[in-house]
Amino acid sequence: MATPNAAPSERTRVRRLPERARYDAETLAAIVDAAWIAHVAFPLDGGVHSIPTAVWREGDHLYIHGAKASRMLKALTETECCVSLALLDGLVLARSAFHHSMNFRSVVVYGRFELVTEPAHKAAALAAFTDRVSPGRWATLRPMTDKEMGATTVLRLSLAEASAKVRTGGPKDDDEDLAWPTWAGVLPLSLQAGAPQAEPDSAVALPPPLPTSLAPSAG
Repeated sequence: MATPNAAPSERTRVRRLPERARYDAETLAAIVDAAWIAHVAFPLDGGVHSIPTAVWREGDHLYIHGAKASRMLKALTETECCVSLALLDGLVLARSAFHHSMNFRSVVVYGRFELVTEPAHKAAALAAFTDRVSPGRWATLRPMTDKEMGATTVLRLSLAEASAKVRTGGPKDDDEDLAWPTWAGVLPLSLQAGAPQAEPDSAVALPPPLPTSLAPSAG
């Protein structure tokens, strides 16, 4: 992964508001771990595509999966791509429209995906993804068949060439606007799970555990 204080490559260097850049491994990992969806941009058939897909991290790699027949997954092992993900933490309401903003955490990764072919590695990656969705769930499920495993592609992308950008705090109003008679501040935002909705024919009545980051609020 990136070193703490320097961009790992010129294309990952944050140019706009560089003080918000983060290049350390811990920040990158924390943001990827908090995200559920990433957008994967890649060239194919003379055009450029950007596809949202589920994402997870194991060690120094970001993982995705999908159907073996997926054109995107086939293309990603043959060409460079750019993966981006973002978390919205709040709406920043200033005293002028010009200074309105958002608090966010984002990551951009460049590179080429590699195919995970070793059976144990592939199974472990899918188990890690499943248990991320619901801790301990993989062990409770009907085991995947060889046919299902063969129909599923797992790819991973090194996080060696990645950068993060983070904004926190309140509005940055001009001094002459501070007395303007309108509300200013931050409206926090977060992703939370609702009450589980069981299938009528579910053999188990108790709902599954949820990731801590999706736990419903106490209120």
